[in-house]
Amino acid sequence: MELADEITINAPIEVVYAALNDPDILKQCIPGCEELIKKSDTELEAKVVLKVGPVKAKFSGDVVLNTEGAPDAFSLTGQGNGGAAGHAKGGADVVLVTEGDQTILRYEAKAQIGGKLAQLGSRLIQSTAKKLAAKFFKSFADVVAEDPVA
Repeated sequence: MELADEITINAPIEVVYAALNDPDILKQCIPGCEELIKKSDTELEAKVVLKVGPVKAKFSGDVVLNTEGAPDAFSLTGQGNGGAAGHAKGGADVVLVTEGDQTILRYEAKAQIGGKLAQLGSRLIQSTAKKLAAKFFKSFADVVAEDPVA
């Protein structure tokens, strides 16, 4: 499964990048996130509850950031396990572009799923993933725009 989109955020690139590295802001924006622990500058551990069609699962997972091109570009990879519901792994490439006093955030993400989730059908999975991504980025843009000193 692949997702790609872009969103304009009413904040300068430094503020957006800092917010993308702030576990409190991320926890607030990630749909279903119960816990987000920063283990190091490049490692996070998350617990997320998601409902995909008839399947509700609690996922535990790890995310690793590659910040070589930061703050203009970075990537992340992660994997999560939802017990009987299945598992997921994937990654995303993120590019931040300054446009005046705003920042354009572009991302391309790829994910693979297995277990019960994979049996639900690719259309349901794809539409759910798009909704979750849209919800995250809308929340993120709103939070960052509200609190420019984040």
